Amino acid sequence: MRISSAFDSGSVEFLGLEHTAAGARIELAIRRDRTDDPGCNFRQWFHYRVEGARGCALRMRLGNAAECTYPEGWAGYQAAASYDRQDWFRVPTRYEAGALLIEHTPESDSVYYAYFEPYSWERHLDLLGAIGQRPGVRLETLGRSVEGRDIDMLSLGQGPASVWVIARQHPGETMAEWFAEGLLRRLTDPADALARCVLARACVRVVPNMNPDGSVRGNLRANAAGANLNREWMDPSSLRSPEVLAVRERMRQTGVDFFLDVHGDEALPYVFVAGSEMLPGFTARQAQLQALFCERFRQASPDFQTEQGYPPGRYSADSLKLASKWVGHTFGCLSLTLEMPFKDNANLPDARAGWSAQRSARLGAALLAPLLAVLESAGDAGDAGDAGDPRAPADRGAGASRGAGASS
Repeated sequence: MRISSAFDSGSVEFLGLEHTAAGARIELAIRRDRTDDPGCNFRQWFHYRVEGARGCALRMRLGNAAECTYPEGWAGYQAAASYDRQDWFRVPTRYEAGALLIEHTPESDSVYYAYFEPYSWERHLDLLGAIGQRPGVRLETLGRSVEGRDIDMLSLGQGPASVWVIARQHPGETMAEWFAEGLLRRLTDPADALARCVLARACVRVVPNMNPDGSVRGNLRANAAGANLNREWMDPSSLRSPEVLAVRERMRQTGVDFFLDVHGDEALPYVFVAGSEMLPGFTARQAQLQALFCERFRQASPDFQTEQGYPPGRYSADSLKLASKWVGHTFGCLSLTLEMPFKDNANLPDARAGWSAQRSARLGAALLAPLLAVLESAGDAGDAGDAGDPRAPADRGAGASRGAGASS
Protein backbone atom coordinates (compact mmCIF):
# COMPACT_ATOMS: atom_id res chain seq x y z
CA MET A 1 0.00 0.00 0.00
CA ARG A 2 1.28 3.46 -0.90
CA ILE A 3 0.22 6.99 0.02
CA SER A 4 1.27 9.87 -2.24
CA SER A 5 0.54 13.56 -2.82
CA ALA A 6 3.18 14.50 -5.41
CA PHE A 7 0.71 15.88 -7.95
CA ASP A 8 -1.15 19.08 -8.76
CA SER A 9 -2.75 20.40 -5.52
CA GLY A 10 -1.58 17.34 -3.60
CA SER A 11 -0.90 17.97 0.08
CA VAL A 12 -0.49 15.69 3.08
CA GLU A 13 2.24 14.49 5.42
CA PHE A 14 2.54 10.71 5.69
CA LEU A 15 3.51 9.57 9.20
CA GLY A 16 2.94 5.83 9.31
CA LEU A 17 1.03 2.74 8.19
CA GLU A 18 -0.02 -0.25 10.26
CA HIS A 19 -1.73 -3.36 8.89
CA THR A 20 -4.22 -4.94 11.27
CA ALA A 21 -6.63 -7.85 11.19
CA ALA A 22 -9.42 -5.37 10.54
CA GLY A 23 -7.66 -3.50 7.71
CA ALA A 24 -5.10 -0.72 7.78
CA ARG A 25 -4.41 2.29 9.98
CA ILE A 26 -2.80 5.25 8.25
CA GLU A 27 -1.36 8.14 10.23
CA LEU A 28 -1.30 11.48 8.40
CA ALA A 29 -0.92 15.18 9.12
CA ILE A 30 -2.32 18.25 7.35
CA ARG A 31 0.53 20.34 5.96
CA ARG A 32 0.97 24.08 6.50
CA ASP A 33 0.78 26.23 3.37
CA ARG A 34 4.46 27.08 3.73
CA THR A 35 6.52 24.73 5.83
CA ASP A 36 9.58 27.00 5.49
CA ASP A 37 7.81 30.06 6.90
CA PRO A 38 6.80 29.91 10.58
CA GLY A 39 4.63 32.99 10.07
CA CYS A 40 2.45 31.26 7.48
CA ASN A 41 0.26 29.10 9.69
CA PHE A 42 -2.62 28.35 7.31
CA ARG A 43 -3.53 24.69 7.08
CA GLN A 44 -6.70 22.78 6.29
CA TRP A 45 -6.46 21.56 2.70
CA PHE A 46 -5.53 17.94 2.04
CA HIS A 47 -5.44 15.94 -1.17
CA TYR A 48 -3.74 12.55 -1.44
CA ARG A 49 -3.88 9.16 -3.14
CA VAL A 50 -3.96 5.70 -1.62
CA GLU A 51 -2.78 2.90 -3.90
CA GLY A 52 -3.15 -0.86 -3.38
CA ALA A 53 -6.05 -0.70 -0.93
CA ARG A 54 -8.87 -2.39 -2.85
CA GLY A 55 -11.19 -4.09 -0.38
CA CYS A 56 -9.13 -2.99 2.62
CA ALA A 57 -10.89 -1.18 5.45
CA LEU A 58 -8.91 2.03 5.83
CA ARG A 59 -8.84 4.10 8.99
CA MET A 60 -7.02 7.30 8.10
CA ARG A 61 -6.20 9.63 10.96
CA LEU A 62 -5.19 13.23 10.33
CA GLY A 63 -3.89 13.76 13.82
CA ASN A 64 -3.30 17.51 13.81
CA ALA A 65 -6.79 18.58 12.70
CA ALA A 66 -7.21 20.64 15.88
CA GLU A 67 -4.22 22.76 14.81
CA CYS A 68 -5.86 23.76 11.53
CA THR A 69 -6.94 27.28 10.68
CA TYR A 70 -10.64 26.50 11.14
CA PRO A 71 -11.03 23.52 13.50
CA GLU A 72 -14.69 24.43 13.88
CA GLY A 73 -15.06 23.42 10.25
CA TRP A 74 -14.60 19.73 11.08
CA ALA A 75 -17.94 19.39 12.90
CA GLY A 76 -20.32 17.67 10.49
CA TYR A 77 -17.69 17.51 7.75
CA GLN A 78 -17.33 14.51 5.38
CA ALA A 79 -14.20 14.06 3.22
CA ALA A 80 -14.47 13.79 -0.56
CA ALA A 81 -13.22 10.72 -2.43
CA SER A 82 -12.89 9.62 -6.07
CA TYR A 83 -11.56 6.68 -8.05
CA ASP A 84 -11.31 8.47 -11.39
CA ARG A 85 -10.92 12.14 -10.32
CA GLN A 86 -14.18 12.89 -12.14
CA ASP A 87 -16.90 11.49 -9.90
CA TRP A 88 -16.47 12.60 -6.27
CA PHE A 89 -18.49 11.38 -3.32
CA ARG A 90 -18.38 11.79 0.46
CA VAL A 91 -17.04 9.13 2.81
CA PRO A 92 -17.62 8.60 6.56
CA THR A 93 -15.60 11.15 8.53
CA ARG A 94 -15.65 12.26 12.13
CA TYR A 95 -13.74 14.69 14.31
CA GLU A 96 -12.77 13.44 17.75
CA ALA A 97 -10.00 14.09 20.27
CA GLY A 98 -8.45 16.71 17.99
CA ALA A 99 -8.09 14.34 15.04
CA LEU A 100 -10.00 13.91 11.78
CA LEU A 101 -10.82 10.24 11.16
CA ILE A 102 -11.73 9.07 7.65
CA GLU A 103 -12.98 5.50 7.33
CA HIS A 104 -13.50 3.96 3.92
CA THR A 105 -13.10 0.63 2.11
CA PRO A 106 -12.01 1.36 -1.48
CA GLU A 107 -13.56 -0.58 -4.35
CA SER A 108 -10.59 0.12 -6.61
CA ASP A 109 -6.80 -0.19 -6.43
CA SER A 110 -6.42 3.60 -6.50
CA VAL A 111 -8.48 6.18 -4.62
CA TYR A 112 -8.08 9.91 -4.03
CA TYR A 113 -9.18 11.79 -0.93
CA ALA A 114 -9.51 15.57 -0.71
CA TYR A 115 -10.88 18.34 1.45
CA PHE A 116 -13.12 19.32 -1.47
CA GLU A 117 -13.29 18.32 -5.11
CA PRO A 118 -10.07 19.73 -6.63
CA TYR A 119 -9.87 22.09 -9.59
CA SER A 120 -6.57 21.39 -11.29
CA TRP A 121 -4.29 23.81 -13.12
CA GLU A 122 -4.74 21.65 -16.22
CA ARG A 123 -8.50 22.11 -16.02
CA HIS A 124 -7.94 25.84 -15.59
CA LEU A 125 -5.92 25.91 -18.84
CA ASP A 126 -8.54 23.77 -20.57
CA LEU A 127 -11.23 26.23 -19.45
CA LEU A 128 -9.28 29.15 -20.90
CA GLY A 129 -8.86 27.27 -24.17
CA ALA A 130 -12.52 26.31 -24.43
CA ILE A 131 -14.02 29.67 -23.44
CA GLY A 132 -11.36 31.73 -25.19
CA GLN A 133 -12.32 30.28 -28.57
CA ARG A 134 -15.96 31.31 -28.32
CA PRO A 135 -17.16 34.34 -30.34
CA GLY A 136 -16.42 37.72 -28.81
CA VAL A 137 -14.37 36.41 -25.87
CA ARG A 138 -11.00 37.98 -25.16
CA LEU A 139 -8.32 36.31 -23.06
CA GLU A 140 -5.97 38.74 -21.34
CA THR A 141 -2.97 38.14 -19.08
CA LEU A 142 -3.07 40.78 -16.36
CA GLY A 143 0.26 39.89 -14.80
CA ARG A 144 2.29 37.10 -13.26
CA SER A 145 2.17 35.33 -9.92
CA VAL A 146 5.09 35.13 -7.51
CA GLU A 147 6.29 31.99 -9.30
CA GLY A 148 5.59 33.37 -12.77
CA ARG A 149 2.23 31.82 -13.60
CA ASP A 150 -0.26 33.86 -15.63
CA ILE A 151 -3.07 35.79 -13.99
CA ASP A 152 -5.74 35.21 -16.62
CA MET A 153 -8.88 37.22 -17.30
CA LEU A 154 -11.69 36.44 -19.72
CA SER A 155 -13.74 39.42 -20.96
CA LEU A 156 -17.02 39.30 -22.83
CA GLY A 157 -19.92 41.61 -23.60
CA GLN A 158 -20.06 45.17 -24.91
CA GLY A 159 -22.50 46.92 -22.63
CA PRO A 160 -21.65 50.13 -20.77
CA ALA A 161 -21.46 48.62 -17.26
CA SER A 162 -18.22 47.15 -15.92
CA VAL A 163 -18.75 43.84 -14.09
CA TRP A 164 -15.91 42.02 -12.34
CA VAL A 165 -15.97 38.50 -10.90
CA ILE A 166 -12.87 37.02 -9.27
CA ALA A 167 -12.42 33.57 -7.79
CA ARG A 168 -10.00 31.54 -5.75
CA GLN A 169 -8.02 34.16 -3.89
CA HIS A 170 -7.80 31.31 -1.39
CA PRO A 171 -6.61 28.37 -3.50
CA GLY A 172 -8.08 25.62 -1.31
CA GLU A 173 -11.55 27.06 -1.93
CA THR A 174 -11.83 25.21 -5.21
CA MET A 175 -15.61 25.55 -5.35
CA ALA A 176 -14.94 29.16 -6.36
CA GLU A 177 -13.38 28.20 -9.69
CA TRP A 178 -16.13 25.67 -10.31
CA PHE A 179 -18.53 28.60 -9.82
CA ALA A 180 -16.55 30.69 -12.32
CA GLU A 181 -16.65 27.87 -14.85
CA GLY A 182 -20.44 27.57 -14.57
CA LEU A 183 -20.79 31.32 -15.02
CA LEU A 184 -18.52 31.43 -18.07
CA ARG A 185 -20.15 28.47 -19.80
CA ARG A 186 -23.58 30.03 -19.46
CA LEU A 187 -22.40 33.48 -20.51
CA THR A 188 -20.97 32.02 -23.72
CA ASP A 189 -24.03 29.96 -24.62
CA PRO A 190 -25.45 31.67 -27.74
CA ALA A 191 -28.85 30.10 -27.11
CA ASP A 192 -29.17 31.59 -23.61
CA ALA A 193 -31.36 34.69 -23.78
CA LEU A 194 -30.48 35.79 -20.25
CA ALA A 195 -26.77 35.71 -21.10
CA ARG A 196 -27.39 37.83 -24.19
CA CYS A 197 -29.27 40.41 -22.12
CA VAL A 198 -26.46 40.62 -19.54
CA LEU A 199 -23.79 41.01 -22.21
CA ALA A 200 -25.75 43.71 -23.99
CA ARG A 201 -25.67 45.72 -20.77
CA ALA A 202 -22.18 45.00 -19.47
CA CYS A 203 -18.63 43.98 -20.16
CA VAL A 204 -18.12 41.03 -17.81
CA ARG A 205 -14.55 40.37 -16.71
CA VAL A 206 -13.85 37.07 -14.96
CA VAL A 207 -10.58 36.10 -13.24
CA PRO A 208 -11.14 32.37 -12.59
CA ASN A 209 -8.01 31.83 -10.49
CA MET A 210 -6.40 34.66 -8.52
CA ASN A 211 -3.88 32.37 -6.83
CA PRO A 212 -2.38 29.89 -9.30
CA ASP A 213 0.75 29.20 -7.24
CA GLY A 214 -1.20 28.28 -4.14
CA SER A 215 -3.52 26.14 -6.25
CA VAL A 216 -0.72 24.03 -7.70
CA ARG A 217 1.09 23.82 -4.35
CA GLY A 218 -2.00 22.54 -2.54
CA ASN A 219 -2.35 25.52 -0.20
CA LEU A 220 -5.43 26.50 1.74
CA ARG A 221 -5.14 30.32 1.73
CA ALA A 222 -1.63 31.55 0.88
CA ASN A 223 0.22 32.31 -2.33
CA ALA A 224 3.85 31.26 -2.89
CA ALA A 225 5.08 34.20 -0.80
CA GLY A 226 2.89 33.18 2.13
CA ALA A 227 0.42 36.06 1.63
CA ASN A 228 -3.31 35.83 2.18
CA LEU A 229 -4.36 37.69 -0.97
CA ASN A 230 -7.66 38.73 0.53
CA ARG A 231 -5.80 40.88 3.04
CA GLU A 232 -3.60 42.62 0.45
CA TRP A 233 -6.00 44.97 -1.33
CA MET A 234 -5.06 48.21 0.42
CA ASP A 235 -1.36 47.95 -0.34
CA PRO A 236 -0.40 45.09 -2.70
CA SER A 237 3.23 44.74 -3.71
CA SER A 238 5.04 43.25 -6.68
CA LEU A 239 7.01 40.92 -4.39
CA ARG A 240 4.40 39.74 -1.89
CA SER A 241 1.10 40.00 -3.80
CA PRO A 242 1.63 40.70 -7.50
CA GLU A 243 -1.62 38.86 -8.24
CA VAL A 244 -3.70 41.49 -6.43
CA LEU A 245 -1.57 44.34 -7.74
CA ALA A 246 -2.20 43.31 -11.36
CA VAL A 247 -5.96 42.93 -10.94
CA ARG A 248 -6.34 46.14 -8.93
CA GLU A 249 -4.50 48.20 -11.54
CA ARG A 250 -6.69 46.81 -14.32
CA MET A 251 -9.78 47.69 -12.31
CA ARG A 252 -8.60 51.27 -12.05
CA GLN A 253 -8.46 51.37 -15.86
CA THR A 254 -11.92 49.90 -16.45
CA GLY A 255 -13.86 51.10 -13.42
CA VAL A 256 -16.20 48.75 -11.57
CA ASP A 257 -20.00 48.88 -11.41
CA PHE A 258 -20.51 45.44 -9.86
CA PHE A 259 -18.00 43.19 -8.12
CA LEU A 260 -18.21 39.64 -6.80
CA ASP A 261 -15.40 37.83 -4.98
CA VAL A 262 -16.16 34.09 -4.81
CA HIS A 263 -15.05 31.98 -1.82
CA GLY A 264 -15.79 28.91 0.29
CA ASP A 265 -16.50 28.83 4.03
CA GLU A 266 -15.16 25.99 6.16
CA ALA A 267 -17.71 26.13 8.97
CA LEU A 268 -21.09 27.38 7.75
CA PRO A 269 -23.14 24.86 5.72
CA TYR A 270 -24.90 27.51 3.65
CA VAL A 271 -24.54 29.69 0.56
CA PHE A 272 -24.60 33.41 1.38
CA VAL A 273 -23.06 36.80 0.59
CA ALA A 274 -21.28 39.37 2.72
CA GLY A 275 -21.52 43.02 1.77
CA SER A 276 -19.82 46.29 2.67
CA GLU A 277 -22.44 47.71 5.02
CA MET A 278 -19.87 48.10 7.82
CA LEU A 279 -18.03 50.79 5.84
CA PRO A 280 -18.81 54.42 6.75
CA GLY A 281 -19.26 55.36 3.09
CA PHE A 282 -21.83 52.62 2.38
CA THR A 283 -24.78 54.34 0.71
CA ALA A 284 -28.50 53.75 0.72
CA ARG A 285 -28.24 53.00 -3.01
CA GLN A 286 -25.70 50.24 -2.38
CA ALA A 287 -27.98 48.81 0.30
CA GLN A 288 -30.93 48.87 -2.11
CA LEU A 289 -28.98 47.09 -4.84
CA GLN A 290 -27.69 44.51 -2.36
CA ALA A 291 -31.22 43.71 -1.20
CA LEU A 292 -32.37 43.40 -4.81
CA PHE A 293 -29.44 41.12 -5.65
CA CYS A 294 -30.21 38.81 -2.72
CA GLU A 295 -33.92 38.67 -3.52
CA ARG A 296 -33.32 37.75 -7.17
CA PHE A 297 -30.58 35.25 -6.32
CA ARG A 298 -32.94 33.42 -3.96
CA GLN A 299 -35.45 33.21 -6.78
CA ALA A 300 -32.83 32.00 -9.26
CA SER A 301 -31.30 29.35 -6.97
CA PRO A 302 -32.85 27.75 -3.87
CA ASP A 303 -29.28 26.98 -2.78
CA PHE A 304 -28.82 30.67 -1.96
CA GLN A 305 -30.22 32.04 1.30
CA THR A 306 -30.01 35.12 3.50
CA GLU A 307 -30.87 33.84 6.98
CA GLN A 308 -27.38 32.50 7.80
CA GLY A 309 -24.08 34.28 7.19
CA TYR A 310 -21.47 36.57 8.71
CA PRO A 311 -22.44 39.33 11.16
CA PRO A 312 -22.01 42.76 9.52
CA GLY A 313 -19.08 43.75 11.74
CA ARG A 314 -17.07 40.54 11.35
CA TYR A 315 -14.29 42.13 9.29
CA SER A 316 -14.46 45.72 10.55
CA ALA A 317 -10.81 45.81 11.66
CA ASP A 318 -9.47 44.53 8.33
CA SER A 319 -12.27 45.79 6.12
CA LEU A 320 -10.41 47.74 3.44
CA LYS A 321 -7.77 45.04 3.18
CA LEU A 322 -10.45 42.72 1.76
CA ALA A 323 -11.27 42.72 -1.95
CA SER A 324 -15.01 43.34 -1.79
CA LYS A 325 -14.66 46.09 0.83
CA TRP A 326 -11.84 47.85 -0.99
CA VAL A 327 -13.70 47.70 -4.32
CA GLY A 328 -17.01 48.85 -2.83
CA HIS A 329 -15.30 51.76 -1.07
CA THR A 330 -13.13 52.76 -4.03
CA PHE A 331 -15.73 52.57 -6.79
CA GLY A 332 -18.96 53.15 -4.86
CA CYS A 333 -20.55 50.08 -6.45
CA LEU A 334 -22.36 46.99 -5.23
CA SER A 335 -19.48 44.80 -4.09
CA LEU A 336 -20.01 41.40 -2.49
CA THR A 337 -18.21 38.33 -1.21
CA LEU A 338 -20.03 35.10 -2.02
CA GLU A 339 -19.45 32.07 0.22
CA MET A 340 -20.21 28.42 -0.51
CA PRO A 341 -19.82 25.53 1.95
CA PHE A 342 -17.10 22.91 2.14
CA LYS A 343 -19.62 20.62 3.84
CA ASP A 344 -23.12 20.61 2.40
CA ASN A 345 -26.01 22.99 2.07
CA ALA A 346 -27.94 22.26 5.26
CA ASN A 347 -31.14 23.53 3.62
CA LEU A 348 -30.89 21.12 0.66
CA PRO A 349 -28.52 18.31 1.71
CA ASP A 350 -27.10 15.74 -0.69
CA ALA A 351 -26.05 12.62 1.23
CA ARG A 352 -23.78 11.29 -1.52
CA ALA A 353 -21.91 14.37 -2.73
CA GLY A 354 -22.59 17.11 -0.19
CA TRP A 355 -21.89 20.53 -1.63
CA SER A 356 -20.14 19.69 -4.88
CA ALA A 357 -18.37 21.01 -7.95
CA GLN A 358 -21.54 20.52 -9.99
CA ARG A 359 -23.67 22.51 -7.58
CA SER A 360 -21.02 25.25 -7.46
CA ALA A 361 -21.09 25.49 -11.26
CA ARG A 362 -24.88 25.63 -11.33
CA LEU A 363 -24.79 28.40 -8.76
CA GLY A 364 -22.38 30.30 -11.01
CA ALA A 365 -24.80 29.95 -13.89
CA ALA A 366 -27.63 31.22 -11.67
CA LEU A 367 -25.73 34.48 -11.05
CA LEU A 368 -27.04 35.93 -14.32
CA ALA A 369 -30.56 36.60 -13.05
CA PRO A 370 -29.60 38.73 -10.01
CA LEU A 371 -26.82 40.40 -12.00
CA LEU A 372 -29.24 41.47 -14.72
CA ALA A 373 -31.66 42.82 -12.11
CA VAL A 374 -28.89 44.94 -10.57
CA LEU A 375 -27.74 46.22 -13.95
CA GLU A 376 -31.28 47.23 -14.90
CA SER A 377 -31.95 48.87 -11.55
CA ALA A 378 -28.65 50.75 -11.66
CA GLY A 379 -29.64 52.32 -14.97
CA ASP A 380 -26.99 50.48 -16.98
CA ALA A 381 -29.43 48.69 -19.27
CA GLY A 382 -28.58 49.29 -22.91
CA ASP A 383 -30.61 48.90 -26.07
CA ALA A 384 -29.87 45.32 -27.09
CA GLY A 385 -31.19 46.06 -30.55
CA ASP A 386 -28.36 48.54 -31.10
CA ALA A 387 -25.69 46.54 -29.31
CA GLY A 388 -24.79 44.24 -32.17
CA ASP A 389 -23.23 40.98 -31.05
CA PRO A 390 -23.38 41.09 -27.23
CA ARG A 391 -20.33 38.84 -27.08
CA ALA A 392 -18.05 41.35 -28.80
CA PRO A 393 -15.40 42.38 -26.28
CA ALA A 394 -15.33 45.91 -24.94
CA ASP A 395 -12.88 47.66 -22.67
CA ARG A 396 -15.07 50.28 -21.16
CA GLY A 397 -17.33 50.56 -18.16
CA ALA A 398 -19.86 53.01 -16.81
CA GLY A 399 -17.73 53.32 -13.69
CA ALA A 400 -14.46 54.02 -15.52
CA SER A 401 -14.66 57.76 -15.32
CA ARG A 402 -15.52 57.94 -11.63
CA GLY A 403 -13.51 54.87 -10.57
CA ALA A 404 -10.15 55.27 -12.27
CA GLY A 405 -7.56 56.75 -9.98
CA ALA A 406 -9.89 56.84 -6.98
CA SER A 407 -8.16 56.65 -3.63
CA SER A 408 -8.74 53.79 -1.20
